[in-house]
Amino acid sequence: MNLDEEVRLYTTNAERERTENLATLYSIIVSLEYLERAYVRDSVSSKEYAPACTRLLAQYKSLMKLVGEDIGGVEAFMKRFKMDHPAALHRLQAGVPATVEHADAGDGAESGKYVAEATQAFITFMDALKLNLRAKDQLHPLLTEVMTGYSKFKASAEWEGRAKIIQWLITLNTMKASDEITDEQSRQLLFDIENAYNEFFRSLSSSG
Repeated sequence: MNLDEEVRLYTTNAERERTENLATLYSIIVSLEYLERAYVRDSVSSKEYAPACTRLLAQYKSLMKLVGEDIGGVEAFMKRFKMDHPAALHRLQAGVPATVEHADAGDGAESGKYVAEATQAFITFMDALKLNLRAKDQLHPLLTEVMTGYSKFKASAEWEGRAKIIQWLITLNTMKASDEITDEQSRQLLFDIENAYNEFFRSLSSSG
């Protein structure tokens, strides 16, 4: 073995993609652990924490669709690489930010408040698209608000619109702040959000 020779982690494009995906998963877990600890210590506010956590969870869920079967689940992955990150593991298993997990959605007044907040977030975002807002730094904060309000309802985990919203969050997250979505993307995004909005209200009506 030549000690001066660079060690290659992969020899094919498929192996390279898998290695990069695993590295990304590792970084997401570490980032989430630090975020959770910072939130518990009041080093970050709820307003800062919720969108950051939602973004990491969305990226994690998308990534697990690519590597989940290969690694045998996140717990097996963490054990394999000796990752002692209990806060991150709990958040990944919960699937929602702590601000959502610990919200009391059982009280009628609070439930009404959450419905109003989620409705406002949906309408604000749809209006932004209709007003031809296209840049990431214009749309991403508004869509994060939609996801935050949407996730306060336990039933949202089963709603089809959830996956669409997460996917669009991931799409926007890969763009630079000044990058803009195309007119075709805007039209599809509005269609997906309107469907999620309608599904949201149908589910509320059926559960009432």
